[in-house]
Amino acid sequence: MILGLIASAGGGVERRLRPELAEPAVARGWTLAVTLTPTAARWLAATGELAKLQSLTDLPVRSEPRMPGQPKPYPMPSAFVFAPATANSVAKLALGIADSQALTAACEAVGARVPMVVRPQAGDAQRGHPAFAGHVKALREAGVLVSDEPPEVGWEPMLDLLEGP
Repeated sequence: MILGLIASAGGGVERRLRPELAEPAVARGWTLAVTLTPTAARWLAATGELAKLQSLTDLPVRSEPRMPGQPKPYPMPSAFVFAPATANSVAKLALGIADSQALTAACEAVGARVPMVVRPQAGDAQRGHPAFAGHVKALREAGVLVSDEPPEVGWEPMLDLLEGP
């Protein structure tokens, strides 16, 4: 079964995504379909993490959309984890704004009711914005599991919230 692993450019993505989510998911038997926001892709490429993520899957690690006429590189994943999901990504996902490959994949998954866990990563000022709570509420009402744990809590437990492969 394919796990869609989506990440935006939240601090720590360059040191947490692979060891805390990607490697444990592969160890559990998932095939990874990794999709990154453009900034997350740049960060991971700069630290060498992009190549390490690619080595964990035979599917392409994506951050750019397909060209017109190109087929999708894989079927819709069976489940998704979006971590970290910045305040910007949470807002866009809640509003259905698919302005990057990562948000396109996430929005399609929400619309198709594919199981998804989202781990918001936002500071106190971002969480204090009057729209933030409404965005989280909208995601929950759409069936998204929002794992809003403190930053020090590891990411691997999000995999426990999904039915395994």
